[in-house]
Amino acid sequence: MNKFLDEIFEQSSSLENTFGFYENDTGKSLLKRTLTLYNEKKFTEIIFTGMGSSYFTSYLTSCLLNEYGIRSYAINASELLHYHFSLITADTLLVCVSQSGESYEVIKILQKLKPDITCLAITNEALSPLAQNSSVALLSKAGHEEMTSSKTYTSIALVMLISGWVLAGKWTKEMKMKVRQMIDNFNKLLNGYNNWMPEITDFLGDYNFIEIIGRGPSYASVLQGALMFKEAVRSPSEGILGGDFRHGPMEMVKEGFRAIIFAPKGKTFDQSVKMAVDIAGFNGKVVLITNADLRFSEPNIHVLQIPVEDEYLFAVSGVIPLQFIVISRALDLGLKPGYFTRGAKVTKEE
Repeated sequence: MNKFLDEIFEQSSSLENTFGFYENDTGKSLLKRTLTLYNEKKFTEIIFTGMGSSYFTSYLTSCLLNEYGIRSYAINASELLHYHFSLITADTLLVCVSQSGESYEVIKILQKLKPDITCLAITNEALSPLAQNSSVALLSKAGHEEMTSSKTYTSIALVMLISGWVLAGKWTKEMKMKVRQMIDNFNKLLNGYNNWMPEITDFLGDYNFIEIIGRGPSYASVLQGALMFKEAVRSPSEGILGGDFRHGPMEMVKEGFRAIIFAPKGKTFDQSVKMAVDIAGFNGKVVLITNADLRFSEPNIHVLQIPVEDEYLFAVSGVIPLQFIVISRALDLGLKPGYFTRGAKVTKEE
C-alpha cells in the first residue's frame, strides 16, 4: 500500500480515538475548562484561524456557531497576521488551529499577542509550541501523519465540531449518538471503497482539471479536496462556493469539464442539485455527493450517497470519496500520491 492510503485507512481508529478521548475524564475536563473560560470572560466574538486544512476546519466551525447565534469568523492565519490583526481584542476568543502546532504564521500570531488576549489551541500535538502557549489546548488523537492531510483533517474537524457544540450548549446525548453513527458510517464507506470507487473512476475518465463545489459546512471539505489534488496529484483544482460558481465560472463548463458537488440535505440542497443538473446540461460531468436518495436519467451525473443526516458531520464523511479520487488520479498519472517534493509537511517559513 501507498503510505497516503495507509493513513487514509487509519482515519477509522483516529476518529474512534478522538471521540473516545472526549468521552473520558481528561477530555471532558478540557471541554469543561473551555466552556468555563468562555462563560467567565463573556467574549463578544470568536476568531478561528489556521493555515491550509486547519483553516478549512475553522470555516466549518464558524458556520456552526453562527447558526447558533454565536458571532464567529474564520480568517486565514497569514492574512490575520498581516492585515486583520487589529480585530483581535480582549473581547475576542482567539482559536488557533494547527495540526502540528508549529505552523509559521500561527506561531508568529502567538508571539504578537498582547497579554490580555485569550487563545484556545486545537492541535494534534500536546507538546507543540501552540499547545504550550495557550490557555486551553483541545487535542486531536489522529496520531503521527507524514503525507497530505487525511486523518488529521477529519480528526481535527471532529474536535472543532465538538468544541462548537459545547460552546453552544448542544453537546447532548443525542448529538453524541449522531457522532457515533457518523463514525460507524464513515468506517463502512471507507472499508467498502472497492464497491463504489471503480464506478467513479470510470465515470470521470481522463481529465486535467477538476472543480469541487459546495456550500455552508461542506465548503471545508471542498477546499480540502482541492488542496489534496494540488499536493498529491500535482495538478490544478479549484474549491469554490456554489454561489460563486454560479456568478461567472459556469462559463467554463463544456464537454470535458469535471466537477464534484456536495449536496447534503439542508438550506442549499435544491441549489446544489440544480447546479449539478445545469452542469450536466452543458455537457460537463458531475459526481454528486449527497445524503439524499436521488435518481437521475442524466448520464453526466453520478450520485454517491453517504448516509449521514447531520449537515456538519456529513462534511467530515464527505471527504472520503475525494481522498480516493485523488489517489486514483495520481496513480493513473504514475505518481506516488501524498509525498511532498517542493515543501514539507510542516511549513516553518513564510
